[in-house]
Amino acid sequence: MQAANLLLLTLVLAMAAYGLGYARSRSLAMPLGGIRHLKSLPFYYGARAALWCALPALVVLALWAAFQGKVIQLLVIGSLPPEMIPADEGRASLLLSKISNVASGALPPDFVEAPIVEAAERLQALRARSRMLMTGLVVSVAVLAGFLGWLRIRPRINAREQVESILKWLFFACASLAILTTLGIIFSVAFETFRFFEKVPFVEFFFGTSWSPQTALRADQVAAEGAFGMIPLFTGTLLISAIAMLVAVPVGLLSAIYLSEYANRQVRSVVKPLLEMLAGIPTVVYGFFAALTVAPFISNLAASLGIEASSQSALAAGGVMGIMIIPLVSSLSDDVINAVPQAMRDGSLALGATQSETMKKVIFPAALPGIMGGILLAVSRAIGETMIVVMAAGLAANLTANPLETVTTVTVQIVTLLTGDQEFDSAKTLAAFALGAMLFLATLLLNVIALKIVRKYREQYD
Repeated sequence: MQAANLLLLTLVLAMAAYGLGYARSRSLAMPLGGIRHLKSLPFYYGARAALWCALPALVVLALWAAFQGKVIQLLVIGSLPPEMIPADEGRASLLLSKISNVASGALPPDFVEAPIVEAAERLQALRARSRMLMTGLVVSVAVLAGFLGWLRIRPRINAREQVESILKWLFFACASLAILTTLGIIFSVAFETFRFFEKVPFVEFFFGTSWSPQTALRADQVAAEGAFGMIPLFTGTLLISAIAMLVAVPVGLLSAIYLSEYANRQVRSVVKPLLEMLAGIPTVVYGFFAALTVAPFISNLAASLGIEASSQSALAAGGVMGIMIIPLVSSLSDDVINAVPQAMRDGSLALGATQSETMKKVIFPAALPGIMGGILLAVSRAIGETMIVVMAAGLAANLTANPLETVTTVTVQIVTLLTGDQEFDSAKTLAAFALGAMLFLATLLLNVIALKIVRKYREQYD
């Protein structure tokens, strides 16, 4: 049974344990004179039995799912002939990928060696056996633990206190897991980044003006030394993001002001859903629109004006990206403006201010911190966008500030570098982690600046 189906089965067993625990608590209370003689409500006895059933089973399921892949890989690699066992982790990753492709049917067995085919069959057998053992163990643990929890139900047990204590530790574990996951991401990216700087000079990466990560795969290969200057990538990222913000922020903010302060209820009920429909359009559709409509229009318009423009340009990608981000800016700004207390509006109007003066001098300053937070989210959304840039701006890393030329972004290059089977010991692949680390630091700096702006303009109201 697959892990997802097993998770649903565990939840069903937990619900059954809840029902049985609830019924047992009521049955034990009847001879005593009713549920008022229970230490807790029957709900808590049922919840206690459900937690006893679900938590041990979920722990076993999580541990098994976390380690089964690595164990199976070690068993498969260890079963290969000595001469085929890879010498390093990169080659092992490529070999496991080939074995998995044969096992899934993506690679015909006739095109690989016989030991690879045998390893693929062994991989399928081990996976099937692992699923069967995992299913049996998880179900057994859930049933046994649920039965023990059901047996331990007593009228004098404070089930509510135990349930709340378990939930408190469960919430603490979830919060700790989120923090540990963040730290794990940071350390993993930092480790691979340090490996990259062992192969590429620090100065070349930070101050280089050329990006061409094609490196030689063999010692006798020439004309593939690689250039790893990040300046063209970050220049393209900032250029496209700036164009997107120039479109999204004014349109989104002004539409939010209109919908929240000037539009009547009928207009708002129609315009706001239509505006937010833009957020439901997939980014690949925006990419098609940018590549097939906006980019040719800009190119033809520039040609008619005697201006040289590329068929793929930063202006096309940034403009369409700005249209995509408009609902984010508008929705967040609208919520923030509506959250301003009505008493502030009434007080301003009572003192003789017009509606526009109230908006400019009272409502907007009060909502500015929230608006800045929404704009920050929009900038992060623009920086992380990939599909529109690939389809409308291209892949060429040009160091230019001309919005009519082809550029690329950091996220596009990260996807390009990690596409396909890669060896994680080459400068080309490790460059993706270095770019990710720099993007993380840039986003962190952006958050710090935005926080300072919010604190500077924040006003406290009763």
